[in-house]
Amino acid sequence: MLLEVGRVVRPHGLKGEVVVELVTNRTERLAPGTVLASDRGDLRVEASRPHQARWIVVFEGVADRGGADRLRGVVLRAEPIADPDALWVHELTGAEVVDRAGRTHGRVREVQANPASDLLVLDDGRLVPLTFVVEHEPGRIVVDPPDGLLDEA
Repeated sequence: MLLEVGRVVRPHGLKGEVVVELVTNRTERLAPGTVLASDRGDLRVEASRPHQARWIVVFEGVADRGGADRLRGVVLRAEPIADPDALWVHELTGAEVVDRAGRTHGRVREVQANPASDLLVLDDGRLVPLTFVVEHEPGRIVVDPPDGLLDEA
């Protein structure tokens, strides 16, 4: 099973570079030589560097802005990295969120990338930093948020 690790946002400059938004904190996904799967076929990373909250990436065989523009919107996927403590977006999405007292706060609608900590976006729009997750199992996430974070508006 391949996991989504990022998305090509747009071209950058004239020499085939693209801006990539990662949806993982595993930046080694963009190491030179890494092969990422996409609906356009496999893409091999030739070079990459951080740029603001995103990455500038050069893929082998993409040498100009036209080639880079054809990658706009392409979802990048890779094999999971073996890590028993890892939290995967596809496992979090749809999971019930409860606090340590057993109160249910909704379900995870999506996981939003954020430089400080990725955020669980609940079905009612509330945001929970991933750092407050203390337990997880299929379909259920236990959080230990500070007082007031999950209070109803």
